[in-house]
Amino acid sequence: MSRRRRAGHGALFIVAMLFASSGALRLGSGIGAALAKSKEEAPPVEATSETCEMPSSLAEALTLREDRVAAQEAALKDRLAALALAEAAISKRMEEMKAVEKELKATLALADGAAEEDLQKLTAVYQAMKPKDASALFETMAPEFAAGFLGRMPPDAAAAILSGMSSEAAYGVSVIVAGRNTSAPTE
Repeated sequence: MSRRRRAGHGALFIVAMLFASSGALRLGSGIGAALAKSKEEAPPVEATSETCEMPSSLAEALTLREDRVAAQEAALKDRLAALALAEAAISKRMEEMKAVEKELKATLALADGAAEEDLQKLTAVYQAMKPKDASALFETMAPEFAAGFLGRMPPDAAAAILSGMSSEAAYGVSVIVAGRNTSAPTE
């Protein structure tokens, strides 16, 4: 029984294959003629306004976009050139400022040195004076001014001048000298 079933399946397959090949032959034999006939009868394709406008409008849009991009690129190049010029000008200005700052520091150093030299000379003059004469002079000075000179003198010369001053004036100058460095950092 199993052989019969197999034989039946094989026959059905063969019949199906024959039908399929017959249909393919019929279909194939008419295709060539149909294609030849359709080429002879087909009217030439005319360019309609619809098919031409679409590509020309697209081309026009692309051209406009290309022009805008070119204009933006040119603007960016101009901006970059302007930035480069500005950067060069700023660099040059910074170098000039550094040179002026260096010159100003040198001038200030000269002025500070000259002022310090003048103070040293004046302190030496007050120190060389007789203590009695220097005391009379220091008593007429503003206490802050007198304290500056006494702070620069050796302790024995400052003591001789302070001892010749009135007790109120000597106390005022001593308080200023003692308090000058109280706000200085200790660490």
